Amino acid sequence: DVQLQASGGGLVQAGGSLRLSCVASGFTFEDYHIGWFRQAPGKEREGASCISSSVNSTIYADSVKGRFTISSDNAKNTVYLQMNNLKPEDTAVYYCAASHGYYFRCQSWTYDYWGQGTQVTVSS
Repeated sequence: DVQLQASGGGLVQAGGSLRLSCVASGFTFEDYHIGWFRQAPGKEREGASCISSSVNSTIYADSVKGRFTISSDNAKNTVYLQMNNLKPEDTAVYYCAASHGYYFRCQSWTYDYWGQGTQVTVSS
């Protein structure tokens, strides 16, 4: 079975940092695009950042560029999201997801498998 396990969320003050981890199992990690998506209360789910080993590329939402860094460790089947200079508007549930699509995108409807979310709360 495909499984994605997200962890690393928490409560942090504005300007602080967190690192999220997504451990994947049940599929060939390098063959999938992996993304971090977030959903704040009352808002639609949005792609924060995505990474693809197969096309050696990353995508960032404009709102997180320069603050978030996505990386992968294929040996550990793990994708990380380093989040620096966090802002209250980054508060959301963060989900990791996997896509086997032909095209590399960071749009939630193109992702097939989802892990449980991890809550990130940034206080002002």
